[in-house]
Amino acid sequence: MDKDKRISNAVIRRLPKYYRYLKELLRNEIYRTSSNELSNMTGFSASQIRQDLNNFGGFGQQGFGYDVFNLSNEIGKIIGADKDYKIMIVGAGNIGQAIANYTGFYENGYEVIAIFDNNPNLIGSTIKDIVIKDIADVEAYLSENFVNIAVICTPKSVSQAIADVLIKCGIKAIWNFAPSDIKGPEDVSIENVHLNESLFSLTYHYNKREREK
Repeated sequence: MDKDKRISNAVIRRLPKYYRYLKELLRNEIYRTSSNELSNMTGFSASQIRQDLNNFGGFGQQGFGYDVFNLSNEIGKIIGADKDYKIMIVGAGNIGQAIANYTGFYENGYEVIAIFDNNPNLIGSTIKDIVIKDIADVEAYLSENFVNIAVICTPKSVSQAIADVLIKCGIKAIWNFAPSDIKGPEDVSIENVHLNESLFSLTYHYNKREREK
């Protein structure tokens, strides 16, 4: 069995946080760190960090800790941050526009190259010099242009239908912000993002602390 399939999704979700803090250390010209120092930064236990990294062979040396530059590069390779990606957005409402305008994506190799919507008041207008196209043209566009990742920011009533079209056109990675989980075949990677779930987690912890006072 492939080793990656044995690694839990919880471990994978922690890696980007390690990567972000390692990049911060490099910006501050700190080139050596330890699991204890990473624990203080990330909030994860030192033991958890060591276990997570050991899934990929471990990267530290006893008595030395971690070489920040090398660890950052290795984690970057694991999560795919060492590559560039072309992104299309379907749905140019508030969330779609926010994603298109977020400079952090461009700084990390994610380039939005196309935006689609069905609203005639939006079609033909631009976001960051990208002309919003009619969703009716999405299949024709994908027949002529390669896209790594599709971002769905549509109402839930059409999100699965949109996903089905994108998958039929060869899209293999979907970042879904519609308030409904979408599904696809096993060879398509799908990340369903629910903003309310994150907010509910926050309010749970907030109310828990309020009750404990």
